Formats: sequence, C-alpha cells, structure tokens
Amino acid sequence: MLRQHVVIFVALTVAGGVAPAGRAAEGDLGTDRDAFTPCTRTIPAGSLLMEASSVFIDNRSGLPTNNYPEWLLRIGATERFEWRFGVNYGVGSQGTIVTSVEVGEGTLDGGRLYETSLLYGFKLATSDQDGWLPETCFIMEGTTPVEGDVFGTVPVATGAAGWELPVRFPFRRSEPWRFDAAVRYACSEGLEGWFSRWTPSTVLRMPVTDRWEVHAEWFGSYPVGAPGRSGEPFFSPGTHIMLTKNFELGVRVGWGLGVETAPFFYDAGCGWRW
Repeated sequence: MLRQHVVIFVALTVAGGVAPAGRAAEGDLGTDRDAFTPCTRTIPAGSLLMEASSVFIDNRSGLPTNNYPEWLLRIGATERFEWRFGVNYGVGSQGTIVTSVEVGEGTLDGGRLYETSLLYGFKLATSDQDGWLPETCFIMEGTTPVEGDVFGTVPVATGAAGWELPVRFPFRRSEPWRFDAAVRYACSEGLEGWFSRWTPSTVLRMPVTDRWEVHAEWFGSYPVGAPGRSGEPFFSPGTHIMLTKNFELGVRVGWGLGVETAPFFYDAGCGWRW
C-alpha cells in the first residue's frame, strides 16, 4: 500500500553576502559523493556531471546494507542553479545513513529490506566566500521508492557552507585547504512510523596536488520522534584522484563512534563530467 506523507518544514538558510554563485573549479569536479558533506558549489551552466557509488555498511545488528549504483545526474541550468536526478537500489536490514540516499529503516521482523528509489531535486548556490562570510548552497531533494518493502516519498533538505583556508601542503601544485559544514533534514520511515532526522557534518578537504585530495570528516545522524533511537556519529577519512580532467575516482571509509552505530562502512565511486 502506497503511503503519502506531507511535510512542512523551514529549510536551513545560511547567511552570506549577495555575490555571484560559486562553481566547481575546472581542476576539481566538485562531486557531492566524495564526502558525506556536499560540495558547496554548483556545476557550470550547460555541463553535466554523473556520479555513482557502491556502498557497504557493516551494521552492528542484523544484516549488512549494500547500496548501488547511487547514480546521480547533475545538470547545470545556470551559474547558480542545477537540476538533480538519480536512482538507487538498496539491500539490507537497516537504512543507509552514511550516504546522501535516504531509504527505509528496516523491516518489522529484522529481515532483509529491498528498495529501488528515484531521486529528484535541485541545488542552488546562494553566495560566494567574502572574508569570514562563507560560500553557501541549498539542496532540496525527494526520494520515492518504486519497488520494495517500504513505500513513501522522503523529502530531504540540506544547507551547506564552506571556507577556503589560507593553508596548503608545501608542494608546487597543492591547492588551498577547505573547511565545509552542512546540516541535512529528512523525514524518514522506520519501524515505528515516520520521524525526523537531523544530520550535521563537517569536513576538512586537503588537496595534495591539483588532482589528488584527501579529507577527514565527522558526521552524525540524530533522530527526533523515534522512540528507542539514539544519535549515530561517524568518523570518516577519504580520498579522490582525477585520472583525467573530467573523470574522478574516490573512496571513503568510516567507523561508528557510538554503541549503536555501524562499526564500519566503505563507499567507492566515480564522477564523470561532460
């Protein structure tokens, strides 16, 4: 039975000066799958960026979760705005809180959860960095299951801010480091019904060269209105490398920091711009 859920919420708006919107630099694709925290920049108008990942989550209880292909197509509409469309297939006994894909949170008997979902939405760049005022963006998405054990459209809103730092590695082709932070809100479906989930995150991005970057990240999932659920924080390092100017490979891993958090996950994927 298809369930419909109407959600009214105030999206996070990050303060910033009115300035031309930020764009992904030519030397970096600016993929959103590279870390849990999304890139604060939109892609150039008239360009396309495809992202895909394979994700494994070693859940503390129940069966592990596998997600693929986490396929996302980003379409640059203007210098400030991009459209986003995607598809994903998830198999597991719990949700996929370590990725940007929102799915159901398990089955009543603790068994295997199957779900194929569609993603659609947009990303809006709202300001460039101006001194201490950050570069900011807002992402509004929805995911709708089209096949599986759990049905119900999940709205997801994300506000992100980032700063380019006056520090870099002492290498000739090293780029400045960046510090980005974000807050994501989703209305998710679990065993007890629908509940709110707030997911803050921070990441330090450290380019080693103009094509190779490493990062260190913290993020956590904090449910509201879900009895018996507690926060699930993670620490996650990662890296990506540009094999060509338009193709990127990346991997990130993570470890749960709480008693109910999944002990380990990995996310391996790519980005392709044309």
